[in-house]
Amino acid sequence: MKTTRPPGAPESAARAEAGFRHELYPYRGQDQFMTGTLGFIREALEADEAVVVAVPEASASLLRGELAGEAAVTFVDTTTAGPNPGRLVAAWTAWLEESGEGGRPVRGVGETAWSQARNAAHLSELRHHEWLLNQAFARSSAWSMLCPYDAADEDQAALRSVSRCHPLIHEDGRHTPNGDFLDDGPYPFEVLPAPCDPYQELSYTYGDLAAVRSKVAQCASDVGVSQEQQAKLAVAVTEIATNSIRHGGGGGTVRTWAQDAVFLCEFRDAGYIADPMAGRIRPSARQLGGRGLWLAHQLCDLVEIRSTPEQGTTVRLHMDVQGK
Repeated sequence: MKTTRPPGAPESAARAEAGFRHELYPYRGQDQFMTGTLGFIREALEADEAVVVAVPEASASLLRGELAGEAAVTFVDTTTAGPNPGRLVAAWTAWLEESGEGGRPVRGVGETAWSQARNAAHLSELRHHEWLLNQAFARSSAWSMLCPYDAADEDQAALRSVSRCHPLIHEDGRHTPNGDFLDDGPYPFEVLPAPCDPYQELSYTYGDLAAVRSKVAQCASDVGVSQEQQAKLAVAVTEIATNSIRHGGGGGTVRTWAQDAVFLCEFRDAGYIADPMAGRIRPSARQLGGRGLWLAHQLCDLVEIRSTPEQGTTVRLHMDVQGK
């Protein structure tokens, strides 16, 4: 994979307070949800700030009822970004640009529908996205984001995992530094589970792109991936395999298998991706290269990336098998 510039360390709670303010709001029940989010939004309106609200429809309906006629509040539909959390940083960037026209400060309310995660891999990538928001907007002083989290199910382990991605905790209208925030070192990914048996494997190098596409296409067809999804997968496979050949030591290994109505295509090579934001920021028209991971995120239902200097890079592409 392509080696990109190393990112700066995530913002500490103190620096986040001065710049991008990213805070978790654990709540219990509808009343607490409304009290916390409406207080955050009304504080923004009093300061002549714009507000972007991206929450599940049931929560959005409640807030619309209280905020009818507020032109500065924009409700957005997160489902338009598609099923892959890897598209959400770019979506938030676009929403902020639209609402913050002319340099107007913006606040965001973003509630992830955690209970709707399709599987463990999807849930893991949703948490990773929350952490990456700190990287994506570390240099921004124009906005802040409140992340409501329904803590009523008493799952303390799940709450702790989400809490570690937020520099601040929102409590009783106060912005409290979060001692659990992961403010140093790489993100602690869960270990990728081994491929399910039976799986197919193919090593590739220069001149083997057609063979890789053919192998993946046949395996995908065998498990019922639609023609439309196969066409998208062919582009993503070409981009990731090309990155391996150009930047990952001249080649790699591809594995394919099916699990729980998902077709998985895994690429391994000796390269290293230093930038955790790789593939999540829309490339500019003038940018040379750097589009492979971006296209994979746009075309696949989920993309998992694990990369270290010692172990190289693994990229898993997920395609849902429709009707299964």
